Amino acid sequence: MALTPQQVKMVRDTIPALTEQGEVITTLFYRNMLTAHPELHDYFNTVNQANGRQPRALTAIILSFANNINHITELIPKMERMCQKHCSLGILPEHYDIVAKYLIAAFGEVLGPAMTPQVQIAWSKAYWLLAKMLIGREAQLYHDWQHWQGWRKFRIEQKVEESDDIYSFYLVPEDGKQLPSFMPGQYVSVRVQVPDTGYLQLRQYSLSEKPKPDYYRITVKRDRGSQMTRHPSYLSNEFGTNPGVVSNMLIDQKNVGDLLELTHPAGEFFLDTYNTSNSPLVLISAGVGVTPMVAILNSVIEKQPNRPVSWVQGSRDSIPFYLHVRKIARDKPHIKTNIFKTRLAESDLAGVTYDHDARVDLDKVHAEELWLNNSSTEYFICGPEQFMMEMAKRLREFGVHGDRIKLELFSTGDTEFQVDALSIASGRSQAATSCSSSN
Repeated sequence: MALTPQQVKMVRDTIPALTEQGEVITTLFYRNMLTAHPELHDYFNTVNQANGRQPRALTAIILSFANNINHITELIPKMERMCQKHCSLGILPEHYDIVAKYLIAAFGEVLGPAMTPQVQIAWSKAYWLLAKMLIGREAQLYHDWQHWQGWRKFRIEQKVEESDDIYSFYLVPEDGKQLPSFMPGQYVSVRVQVPDTGYLQLRQYSLSEKPKPDYYRITVKRDRGSQMTRHPSYLSNEFGTNPGVVSNMLIDQKNVGDLLELTHPAGEFFLDTYNTSNSPLVLISAGVGVTPMVAILNSVIEKQPNRPVSWVQGSRDSIPFYLHVRKIARDKPHIKTNIFKTRLAESDLAGVTYDHDARVDLDKVHAEELWLNNSSTEYFICGPEQFMMEMAKRLREFGVHGDRIKLELFSTGDTEFQVDALSIASGRSQAATSCSSSN
């Protein structure tokens, strides 16, 4: 049932208080809900709880929804991101009831007398308006996944060091059944038991290889935690606070023969391989953000071998998949590469192991290799959140329309309506790593 104009006004009138005390509200919400339902700890990202990203994310969602309550269609792309993540985590309709109870209660606890019975009814209706839309879309996704529902066991068949602190895991289904295909750029959720907490922890990792019927590959970067540095976080090499839990456990403790649990591939950041367009692709990444780009590149080489691709990659020093991409570029002149490094080794050779001794700067890339004059060029960006925002901003300054720029937004940061209260295991934090490496 739609909200009346009076109810819409009541919801919007709470925005100033939510803005002022939003993190207090969401902190109360999480505390009270987890106290009453400790089993939900198995869904939550403990790192993002500790560093405050999750409460900030929920605050951003509440404000965004309240501001757009009469223009829900504007939220559809963000809602799709949420639904994909929810299904990846196994969120079910009954979880929405739990969130509703504790979210509305938190509003009342903080707003006090301003949370009148009428305001409570208005917010309850607003919440369920959003929730029912999400539940409907999620039901469609679960149906599309057909025979793979929930968690499936995979065995680590290979563990390969791609570069410093970055490892690829080749995962084979324990049941031996053929794997479903996916769109290059999508991710899987990985679930592990964390002994120190007693809880299960879930994170998402980009699939770093084109679809294969017998294995999936994920590529994981060690997460060194939040940084207090004066230079961009994606250039830092020091351990900070709240270092990653799952990524570091995978690297340090999981080896060939060990089992991991995965859910069906999901995600709205991908190259549509059913679209036969031959328009140029520009793949821009930093660090382990290259991993979904490699899946995209390998798929293009297989399905559209003559499609122009420009690969722009930034790194401190070692670059994952560097030899693989360079070989493709040598064999196919329509594949262009621009490698940026900020820490050169004595063995580095300009034009061979790197092209630019600097952080990624699109002004240093030849205009023809960005295909800025082609109105159909597609741009994919993946890396730390700060990096992605900078790259997208520069592309828009070049005149690229926003609908041709695709970002891999996985973090629970507060810059985007990315994760909602139900996305209670939104791994893939971007603070110190890139989009395809969770913490």
